[in-house]
Amino acid sequence: MTKVGFIGLGEQGKPMAINLAKAADLDLMVYDLRAEPVEELVALGARRAGSLREVAAHSDVIEVIVVDDAQVEAVVLGDDGVVDGARPGSIVVIHSTIRPATVRKVAAACASRGIGVIDAPVSGGARGAQTRSMCYMVGGDKELVDRCRPIFETSGKNIFHLGALGAGMTAKLAHQVIICLNVLAAGEGMMLAQKAGLDLAMMQEVIRAGGASSRVADNWVKYQPTASAAKLWRKDLMLALECAEELGLDLHGASAAQQLIEKVLVRE
Repeated sequence: MTKVGFIGLGEQGKPMAINLAKAADLDLMVYDLRAEPVEELVALGARRAGSLREVAAHSDVIEVIVVDDAQVEAVVLGDDGVVDGARPGSIVVIHSTIRPATVRKVAAACASRGIGVIDAPVSGGARGAQTRSMCYMVGGDKELVDRCRPIFETSGKNIFHLGALGAGMTAKLAHQVIICLNVLAAGEGMMLAQKAGLDLAMMQEVIRAGGASSRVADNWVKYQPTASAAKLWRKDLMLALECAEELGLDLHGASAAQQLIEKVLVRE
């Protein structure tokens, strides 16, 4: 039985962990600073970890889905963190959307202890996890990726191994540029329609039938991004722009979206 550790039971992480808890062939231990989601997972059969070190010591595979680079580094490399508890031969999976350079930094530190690292950011959000339709964008050694596939398949069958370490994160940043520009366009178009007095549900039907059709726009009425989502998108766009600068690219649309996305989507 594969022993899995899961760190980060937020909006996206909790439903992913719930899927793991329901898998008959996995022994799951979870960790989060908040007691409520931990209790929910324990009620489903997961083990409760008292520390990051403990969840790492338990696990063959340690999945991490926290907010940003600083949190990933603190969780994995900090005092009494994952690297201090994980066994040689175990694998750390980074699901958080962070800099490819941070993935490589974490991997180098883990390699000195015999611990493998792969980056596997995800798309689909909480609903994608709940419907087990998430998309995994994965970078790293093929053997490590193959060992993790059955774990990833508990939340989605769309698992793309895109290349070396950091490739998954680069793909996620490119994906976020497309998503955010789409969200910004849908938000402004729907704002115009609503201000003019048009019915948004009917407007959705127009979009589905016309050239503006997209997954975002087609479902805008129930989609309606939150302030927290807009804040995370702004962070992801910042990372994408940093990546583009390193490659000598100017992403003018992404730059505009990074400045405007919260202003357009978050309205008092």
